[in-house]
Amino acid sequence: MSMAPTTDTQSPALHVADSHDRIRVQGARENNLKDISIEIPKRRLTVFTGVSGSGKSSLVFATIAAESQRMINETYSAFVQGFMPNLARPDADHLEGLTTAIIVDQERMGANPRSTVGTATDANAMLRILFSRLGSPYVGPPTAFSFNVPTRKASGVMSTEKGGRVEKSVVHDAVYLGGMCPRCEGMGSVSDFDLTALYDESKSLAEGALTIPGYSMDGWYGRIFSGAGFDMDKPIAKFTKREMHDLLYKEPTKIKVEGINLTYEGLIPKIQKSMLSKDVDAMQPHIRAFVERAITFQACPECGGTRLSPEARSSKIHGKNIAELCGMQISDLAGWVRGLNEPSVAPLLKGLQHLLDSFAEIGLGYLSLDRPAGTLSGGEAQRTKMIRHLGSSLTDVTYVFDEPTIGLHPHDIERMNQLLLQLRDKGNTVLVVEHKPETIAIADHVVDLGPGAGTEGGRVCFEGSVEGLRGSDTITGRHLDDRARVKESVRTPAGTLAVRGASTHNLRDVDVDIPLGMLCVLTGVAGSGKSSLIQGSVAGRDGVVVIDQGAIKGSRRSNPATYTGLLEPIRKAFAKANGVKPALFSSNSEGACPTCNGAGVIFTELGVMATVESTCEDCEGRRFQASVLEYKLGGRNIAEVLAMSMTEAEAFFGAGEAKTPAAHKILDRLVDVGLGYLTLGQPLTTLSGGERQRVKLATQMAEKGDVYVLDEPTTGLHLADVQNLLGLLDRLVDSGKSVIVIEHHQAVMAHADWIIDLGPGAGHDGGRIVFEGTPAELIAGRSTLTGEHLAAYVAS
Repeated sequence: MSMAPTTDTQSPALHVADSHDRIRVQGARENNLKDISIEIPKRRLTVFTGVSGSGKSSLVFATIAAESQRMINETYSAFVQGFMPNLARPDADHLEGLTTAIIVDQERMGANPRSTVGTATDANAMLRILFSRLGSPYVGPPTAFSFNVPTRKASGVMSTEKGGRVEKSVVHDAVYLGGMCPRCEGMGSVSDFDLTALYDESKSLAEGALTIPGYSMDGWYGRIFSGAGFDMDKPIAKFTKREMHDLLYKEPTKIKVEGINLTYEGLIPKIQKSMLSKDVDAMQPHIRAFVERAITFQACPECGGTRLSPEARSSKIHGKNIAELCGMQISDLAGWVRGLNEPSVAPLLKGLQHLLDSFAEIGLGYLSLDRPAGTLSGGEAQRTKMIRHLGSSLTDVTYVFDEPTIGLHPHDIERMNQLLLQLRDKGNTVLVVEHKPETIAIADHVVDLGPGAGTEGGRVCFEGSVEGLRGSDTITGRHLDDRARVKESVRTPAGTLAVRGASTHNLRDVDVDIPLGMLCVLTGVAGSGKSSLIQGSVAGRDGVVVIDQGAIKGSRRSNPATYTGLLEPIRKAFAKANGVKPALFSSNSEGACPTCNGAGVIFTELGVMATVESTCEDCEGRRFQASVLEYKLGGRNIAEVLAMSMTEAEAFFGAGEAKTPAAHKILDRLVDVGLGYLTLGQPLTTLSGGERQRVKLATQMAEKGDVYVLDEPTTGLHLADVQNLLGLLDRLVDSGKSVIVIEHHQAVMAHADWIIDLGPGAGHDGGRIVFEGTPAELIAGRSTLTGEHLAAYVAS
């Protein structure tokens, strides 16, 4: 008797393998976290909220992502681990249910002048293979189209050792092709000296014709020039060709001055050695000003700024060479590639097509492949890194994003939200640290940290749905539906900053008058030309101070106290109170703990294994010698002062025994810009982009500047802190400064006195002024994308 096969229509009991549907964290104490235990659903979108400094990054990046990466690194061989960054075990009792973490952060791409958007993604590599296969005339292998590879020629005897015998062969002019332009070495620009900045030709050397810092004729320089045979009383304008050459370019020559052997060298090679070999940011201000005045960078005359050799530019596909393709806007290039029908390279074309479409999909279609990677903003860099993951066939991984909406216009945030949901729907866990209500709204699960910042934070204030957050009495819940109102009255301008014929990047010959003495906000979709207008036409004018989010020059020994000059008055106050010298209170000088040299940690190199970082046992991470810690000021030693938060230190140095007006003034400014939660001794390398910008702002506020330009100062700010920032901007304007802000946050737009909106789109669809006027006029007209979004925001 045959049995019919049975089909079980009932769903089987949950398989044990499917029960691990949560990431569990127990007892997390990294940075300011207060022993947090939390469960995060897998394959869902979880948003972490809370004020700046509440511990979001400590939980998401320094605990969950760090442990995941550390465990993956341990699966590699010891040899491979030697080339990877060392990751310490996060300070937590137990983590389980982790999956592979992919971190998409906002670190700017390295400002290597050789790196472009095309080389940072794989687009250039694919184009080079395409040209080596299809380009006509045929030039050579893919390296022949790379502007980072020089062409090398060799001739002579080549010997190869094989199995104990040497084979010799004679080569005649073997050529190893590269695509680097020989004149500019693949940099696209050449530097030239502006000779008028080196000397005043109407004067003679004796009258001080040289305008280079430090070249005074009173000291040895005067003797060297006269010893080298120059007529000291003849105006430079009357020098012969030979004398001019000797003054500017003469190679090092031995001369005798008053019986002493010296070397004379022309001005230009001397300046190149003494000044141009240094990092511009590390120079003293007066020397930097001279270098910026005297040296001009211009597009290389031989390759026209394309960085490529004539051979590489001669090979074409359908009438276009590789330089022309890299100069096209990516959205246009995608269309061009779509038009190629070459079955012989079909897989390559398909891969390139997908990569270029991903750029457009993520809202970066306005870039071109030859754009230097160092010029991308933090948000653009983050989205460029995202491109890798969009088409990835990996699933069940954890994607960790750090404020993916930075640098995005409200119009583009909708698109970014779709991308996050797409990643989730493929079966991935998506963790997002975010402040913008538009992105918090799409979360499946919200974790709110707080209640305050620094030592006041580090606790979980709320866990649950977005609706639950709205109804909760947390700071985020209360401010989630905040809507800024347009100001009743706007200030009147005190003058204008005229920009005429601006054509940097995609700007279309823009004429605009930026009003002074008021809060002026520049808006427009990402890629519409806001930064191009500022960098190309406003920065560099007298009295204009641009404060961006770029990295602060400083090692892990630098902290906000050293960077802002705050440590100087504190050291002096300690020295005065204890009758000793100030150098004792510097962990980089005499007071440093001798065991760890004031670093607070000891690094142990283990050859091929990862370097181990351990807290110094002698000073217990405090960085100072024990004897220094016995000196007190107001009952606290220097290590305790450096462990204080800015707010605490402001009260400490403001009154009582430790009253130090100079320190109090700087602390006031740091608290003013919303950094009250940072500690004085926190390494600068651990600050976020928004924090770095606010540290710079606090430092610059003391300097003489009439016009402040801020690039997205709301980055990393909680909704509740945006109000404080607006108050600070108002105070700056009321004190007589002009403030220009590049911003996408509607609260800042609504608060502006004047708005300049660029667009209407990105790349070659942008670059024009589409609106100038007050926020009220922009809302009333609703004529631009910004106007529509701002109107909807104010009305809601």
